[in-house]
Amino acid sequence: MIARDEGDRAGLFHWHPGRGVVVYCPVAEIDSEQLVEEFYAPLYRFGLSLSHNQTDAGDLVQQTFFTWATKGHQLRDPTKVKTWLFTTLYRDFLAKKRHAGRFVDAEEALDFVAPMHVAPSVVDALDAAIVQKALHALDDRYRAPVTLFYMQQHSYREIAKILAIPIGTVMSRISRGKAELRERLSDAAALESRKIVDMGREEANG
Repeated sequence: MIARDEGDRAGLFHWHPGRGVVVYCPVAEIDSEQLVEEFYAPLYRFGLSLSHNQTDAGDLVQQTFFTWATKGHQLRDPTKVKTWLFTTLYRDFLAKKRHAGRFVDAEEALDFVAPMHVAPSVVDALDAAIVQKALHALDDRYRAPVTLFYMQQHSYREIAKILAIPIGTVMSRISRGKAELRERLSDAAALESRKIVDMGREEANG
């Protein structure tokens, strides 16, 4: 039976019935099918947030698992599997963008912006499609860290490793991304509210 732990340790420790303790699972003993079951969905969501295309997202995930099958044995610490998979997918995404001539490799000195809260009433007024659309509309610099932080539950340190940027930059980009996302969601919520009011008026007049 699989016993979940925090962060990258999920799915990599097994409960030993006889000893009643959690037994460490070396990289060589990680079940590939279990790995796919554990991480396919979150990797796909991350790939979709980056590529905006379901086919491309699926290709990124397949390439990630292919890379694991051929190079995963090089990983020394099995608790880093999750970070390794997301890093591999992100690097493959960047490589594809560079190949397509659409990637500009430039780091900016970003000022820290205090985190902004998205009111529950705003989120409740929106459906998943609207939230996803707003997330996809974020600048590439902000979309990746925001997705990893909120949708995939990665820590600042893990995101820094995946994106190969300093933790301070991660915090800054998440803060700026949150601010931009909050503005987009608020605008979308206002639009949806107006639609609901208009529909109510039409029904009343009908």
